[in-house]
Amino acid sequence: MEHNMLKEIESLKELVTAFSATRPQDIERFKREVTGKNGAIQALFEQFKQLASEERKLIGSPLNILKQAALQKLQEMQDNLTSQAADSDFDFTMPPRMFENGSHHPISQVMEEVIGLFERIGFSVKDGPEIEDDWHNFTALNFPEDHPARDMQDTFFISRKDKMVLRTHTSSIQIRTLQNETPPLRFISPGRVYRCDSDATHSPVFHQIECMCIDKHISFADLKDVLYYFVHAFFGKDVKMRFRPSYFPFTEPSAEMDIGWEINGQFKWMEILGCGMVDPNTNCNI
Repeated sequence: MEHNMLKEIESLKELVTAFSATRPQDIERFKREVTGKNGAIQALFEQFKQLASEERKLIGSPLNILKQAALQKLQEMQDNLTSQAADSDFDFTMPPRMFENGSHHPISQVMEEVIGLFERIGFSVKDGPEIEDDWHNFTALNFPEDHPARDMQDTFFISRKDKMVLRTHTSSIQIRTLQNETPPLRFISPGRVYRCDSDATHSPVFHQIECMCIDKHISFADLKDVLYYFVHAFFGKDVKMRFRPSYFPFTEPSAEMDIGWEINGQFKWMEILGCGMVDPNTNCNI
């Protein structure tokens, strides 16, 4: 075995002597393949541990000489590159520049597009806490005490005692805005919301964008006009729309809005939003 190791040591010594580095990457390769913890010299030292004492006397000195020669070679190459960098406008010791490819998440892209569409017609953007109290999330929005949304099967409760929940809609932002600002108001409230839904068609966390306009002489016709503008701008001018009567605790009258399209000769409708006129009883305790 000692004979084979001596041959390996001599061969590696020749490689170290002949090795040259013109780039930082070359030095990193030398460390990785020769002097590093997984390099060739370390592998020889692992073999050395298995030798008998007589064999170690024969191999130990050449192996240590090889190690010192490799470390000296590494230092010389590093000094040489540093010297070259000092004499030029380019620092050869700097790591290469990495180009990171990436883009906005599809949800972020949609949110930004929708916000931009409403900002064009004078809506501002309001934000609020994602951990909300019962009053802002339910009571101020006319949710009765026995409403299903107040049940733990529908809502994530942070604390039953303190009545704190993960908000189930961004309507709580509307209540907070009405508390702190005076009409006329025109704003949207985008953000994450949370509900105890998790199946093939639902996620326990999703995104909403609600809009509100409070002013004199606002009618359901104004509501429809804003929604027609949004649908045409977002989905295209040829998309068909329809309103259906619905119910929400915080609006009266209320409606659902669908968009329709034709697929393989069949016309399909899909619900995209709920809407309505703000109920006069909403936020009545402010």
